[in-house]
Order: sequence, then C-alpha cells, then structure tokens
Amino acid sequence: MIPAASKSAGRAEAERLFAAFQAAGAVPVEADLLLPAETLLDLYGEDIRARAYVTSDPLQGEMMLRPDFTVPVVQAHMADGAEPARYCYMGEVFRKQEHLGNRASEYLQVGFEVFDRDAPEAADAEVFALFSSLLAGLGAQALTGDIGILMAAVRGLDTTDRRKQALLRHIWRPKRFRALLDRFAGRAPMPAARAALLDRLATGSPEDLIAAAGSFIGLRAPEDIAERARALTLDAKAPLIKAPEAALLYDLLSLQAPARAALSHLRGITPMLPAIEPAVDRFATRLEALAARGIAVDSLAFEASLGRTSMEYYDGFVFSFHGPDGMPLLASGGRYDALTAVLGQGRSIPAVGGVIRPQLVAGLRQLCEGAI
Repeated sequence: MIPAASKSAGRAEAERLFAAFQAAGAVPVEADLLLPAETLLDLYGEDIRARAYVTSDPLQGEMMLRPDFTVPVVQAHMADGAEPARYCYMGEVFRKQEHLGNRASEYLQVGFEVFDRDAPEAADAEVFALFSSLLAGLGAQALTGDIGILMAAVRGLDTTDRRKQALLRHIWRPKRFRALLDRFAGRAPMPAARAALLDRLATGSPEDLIAAAGSFIGLRAPEDIAERARALTLDAKAPLIKAPEAALLYDLLSLQAPARAALSHLRGITPMLPAIEPAVDRFATRLEALAARGIAVDSLAFEASLGRTSMEYYDGFVFSFHGPDGMPLLASGGRYDALTAVLGQGRSIPAVGGVIRPQLVAGLRQLCEGAI
C-alpha cells in the first residue's frame, strides 16, 4: 500500500497541479463546502446518502458536505459560462466510509474540466494526456473505458422500454445490473418475493387487493401503488432478451484488452449489435486524438466496464490512473454530457474532466525518490 503524504506535502503537490492546470488554460473556480442536498438527491437518488455527510440548515434545508466538485462547477458554467471553457479547482471533498481502514473520509482534490462542443473526442484526449503528463515518472498505470458503448448496447436491445430503463438506471451498480440482465435473459429465476407478489396480484385487481388489505399506511397514494402493480404484471409478461443479444452484452461487460485490440473487437461485433456503431466510431476518433498527443494507444489498457462504480454521471469516455500494483487510485475522470443537460435548464454542452488526489501523488513521489 502506498502511504499518503503529510497534509503539508499533499498541499504542496496540490498547488503544483493547480498551477499546471491554470498553465493549460483553465480558469480557477471555487465551490461552496455545503451544497443543497435536493440537487444531489435528484441526480443520484437516496443512494448518495450512504456516501455523503448530510446536515440540516434552519434556512436552507437539507445540505451535504461537498462530495465532489463536478456538480457545482457544471451548475456555475451552465448559469453564465462562456464557450468553450476550461476550469480548475482545488479543495477538500468528503466521502462517508462504511468501514474503518485506509480510505479517507476527507481529502484534497485538484480537478480540470473542459466544456467544448466542437471536438469532444479531442477534448477527451486533451484531458487524458494532461493527466498522463502530470503523473509521468511515478509508475502510474493508466486504464481507459467507455460507458457510452455499454449504454448504447442497452438502448439497442430488443426488449421493452421499461426493461431498458431499468438496466440503464443500474448501470453504475454492477451487481444489480448483472442480476437484472440475468433475469431478463432467462439466466436466473425471478426473485421469490417478486414471484409471490405476482401470484397474489393474479387473484384480483390491484384496487380490490388494496381495499381488502384494510387501513392504509405509507407515503404512496393507493393509485400509485395500483399503477406500480400493473407495471410489475406487465413486465412479467415481457419476452426474454434473445440469447445472441444477451451474449453480446455479457461479452461487452467482460471486454478487457489494449485499446487498439478492443476497437477491432468492437468493430467485429457491431454488425450484430448495430446500436453501438456511433459510440464505437467515437471511440476510434478518440484513439486517433490520443495518438496525436503521443499516447501509445496500442498498449493503452481498455476495460469496457470501467467507471461503473463511480459517481453516476459519466456517460462516455472514462479513465483512471493507479499507483504500482493497481493501488491506490491516484486520478480518475470522464465524460458527462448528460449531466450538463440535467443541470443546464434547457441547455447542454459536451463536457469532460477529471480529478487528482494530490496527497497520494505526493506519497508516491516521495516513495519513488526514496524519501519514505
């Protein structure tokens, strides 16, 4: 395990990275420590409570200690930012940890974000190449992926819209996504509790069953419960995802290869899964842009499932940099075009960015120099 450096060494490293981002054309921005919980809950659902510190303000209502910078930076840009734009930031973020260990609940982040609608793949390459140069000489291991290809594959499935939306909603929860895919493809039985509920629903209309249940307790209105019951019954009658389509999706989930080889593999399966063709074309364009910036794409690691346990806004290119032996995570980032539409009040712009953890980088630097 690579030890984190002292706070003073981490702060010095953060200042170095922050200056480098500004030299690359980024405008420094700041974000409040306390953010409105409503915005984050709308984006991520109640799951965010397990990762964020929540408090209550008598005037502003429920608030969260800043879990990251991306959301407030996007909000600020969409409110009055010029185009194209590059931003950088430095400060603490807060992540609740479920277990005691080496994972910090408060740590420094330094980040760089690009908003540019003219050449998104070139912007991807710009951010990745900049991070690669800043971590050069430390033995950092780069890994790339593209959630957009997996999302395109799901949207192209020959199944109901409800099932596609369920898969897309859980794409950042790999275990839940796999369980749904297994069930929708007939590779796993329906959960016993759901099967029992469907058996019960088959005995009468939802309204009759609600009325027979007696007194009503709960936040959902009876008509909402009835509608949900009908949706469950309808979903149970949906045909299974065809075996060839399911096999291709399982193949995507497990795809790990050097980037050029991964592109060749994806080109090979595109005729059988044509919905991914635009995303694969973007992948190819990105590789050329990376190569033009001196990145050795023939050996650059690619993993199609990378980024699926991160914050739930990445929807395209993703990347990470790890220390030697795969630990710890020094830096990560990716594309989040859809987030700008959600926060843009009717506007959107392609956007990509990433963060570096300076205290870990400083610790690795000291280790490489023999200081610790």
